[in-house]
Amino acid sequence: MRYLIMIHSNPRFRALWEELPDEKKAEFGRSHLALTRSLEESGELVLSDGLADPAEAKCVTVRDGKAVASDGPFAEVKEHLVGFYLVECESMERALEHAARVPDALYGKIEVRPLRNVKELDL
Repeated sequence: MRYLIMIHSNPRFRALWEELPDEKKAEFGRSHLALTRSLEESGELVLSDGLADPAEAKCVTVRDGKAVASDGPFAEVKEHLVGFYLVECESMERALEHAARVPDALYGKIEVRPLRNVKELDL
């Protein structure tokens, strides 16, 4: 089964990041690379990447057949996604083990959610 490991951030974590010395930031990045390599070697990594700042995001809605793009997410949303790991593993427990290895877990929240296989729905 596939699980999306989502890395959340917020202004408090961002402030912590800004205060970290450059060597700690580099160590943090190397920890992500090590986790990525480990997941690749185990054959459980499907995809992993970071996300751009939410200020660069757009939201799309379709009303009356017309697509409308707007800035988003909304300013009042303080918590946002900064990256993800998409893994394929045998159980939620295994996915949670991987999530606990995400360096950001030391500072913030990591969410793990199983993916639904749309092809398996009786549509």
